[in-house]
Amino acid sequence: MGVNRAKRGKPETVNQRSRSNSELSDQQEQAADVNFRTKEGRKSFWTNIVAVWLGTTMEYVDFALYGLASGLVFGDIFFPGQTPVIALLSSFATYAVGFLARPVGAFVLGKIGDKRGRKFIMVFTVMLMGLSTTALGLLPTYQMVGILSPILLILCRVCQGFGAGAELSGGAVMLAEYSPVNHRGLVSSLIGIGSNSGTLLASAVWLLVLLLPHDSLIAWGWRIPFLVSILIALFAVYLRRSMQETPAFRSYQANRKKEEAILAAAGKQEKKSEGGWKAFFIMLGLRIGENGPSYLSQSFLIGYVVTLGVSKSVPTTAVLIASLLGFLIIPFSGWLSDRFGRRIVYRVFCLLLVLYAFPAFALLQSKNTIVVSLVIIVGMGVASLGIFGVQAAYGVELFGIQHRYSRMAVAKELGSILSGGTAPMVASALLAAFSSWVPLAAYYCLMAAIGLVTTFFAPETRGRDLTLVDDAI
Repeated sequence: MGVNRAKRGKPETVNQRSRSNSELSDQQEQAADVNFRTKEGRKSFWTNIVAVWLGTTMEYVDFALYGLASGLVFGDIFFPGQTPVIALLSSFATYAVGFLARPVGAFVLGKIGDKRGRKFIMVFTVMLMGLSTTALGLLPTYQMVGILSPILLILCRVCQGFGAGAELSGGAVMLAEYSPVNHRGLVSSLIGIGSNSGTLLASAVWLLVLLLPHDSLIAWGWRIPFLVSILIALFAVYLRRSMQETPAFRSYQANRKKEEAILAAAGKQEKKSEGGWKAFFIMLGLRIGENGPSYLSQSFLIGYVVTLGVSKSVPTTAVLIASLLGFLIIPFSGWLSDRFGRRIVYRVFCLLLVLYAFPAFALLQSKNTIVVSLVIIVGMGVASLGIFGVQAAYGVELFGIQHRYSRMAVAKELGSILSGGTAPMVASALLAAFSSWVPLAAYYCLMAAIGLVTTFFAPETRGRDLTLVDDAI
């Protein structure tokens, strides 16, 4: 492209370059496929997949461990002397704090990722999250240091959130920009395998820890899941240091350098095109429709059914089973989006969540072990696994390469604040205020409906050229 512009003797603007990319989309979109056909390209492809998977596993170990601990033990450890419902609310309030830091991390680290590349940030985020999670396992309890204990808990959550804000989106970008075009939905969905692995690992560890006597669990057993997570973090850092930048980003960097040299020689300065914000708000709506129901299903419902008198092992086992099923559900939903399109598959999942809400909460009142387990498994299967598998490629394709990392990350994390991060806390407050499941079901339904409505304004992006500067809408 730089050579062609030189021959014409006239530098090309960003918008002109975007149109040129559209004309050459067939050629450009095959960049990842061409890369994959080489031995080195295939090696980089698989290295990146494993490295991204482990990093995302680390992130979701962090948040799944904390979500489970909030519903099971943190009320006793950091907020003793409160009623069960108020202690649950306090635990999930600190859970929400981590999400408040995520948009800040998404903006700051995402901007750096758009400028310096994805790899640099991906190494940094997994290091930060690993250290923060390990620190959680070393915290003193309320009985040891009083109010300082929950303050330190909040500080660790802020550090976790700052790193996690750029982790998930960065992983999705890496996978999408590296994947063959016709299988982008499937390959990108593997980011969900990482999140599912984290949830699975956290659930398995907690099942073992819950076998301890209650006194031992409260005294020291709760620390084990957080401390062992450092092993995953160290391995993830090792792998990520060997990653390479994606073909799309390398192409973008090379063309930018050529373009800047041409403009400098001509004594001109190019005005950067930041594009519109429609894609940002589309991503925000899609995220709310997924993240709120997801965190209610895998975090709040655990503590909620315990308050109903259900054994703590029942919801934990249900999360474990759902996580195992996720290894099939996630790639299947990604494949569906490759086969039928991102928009229609996302719409169907959101509709299923709307229809699920009221029957699910009504069935939980039975307190029946099998019924409660099935409700949690189905909720996670649709919200935390299926819809998430579609979202990975959809989010990446909505944005132009110039600001893809930062804008997608901020939209996702802001959506998390408005839904997933605050959902358990809001639901706990609704339970405390009304002592009824009906407002909980209505809240669940509302967030799923936001995602459903958003799909009617969203474009279809399947197979889009990821080297384009302009957004998809």
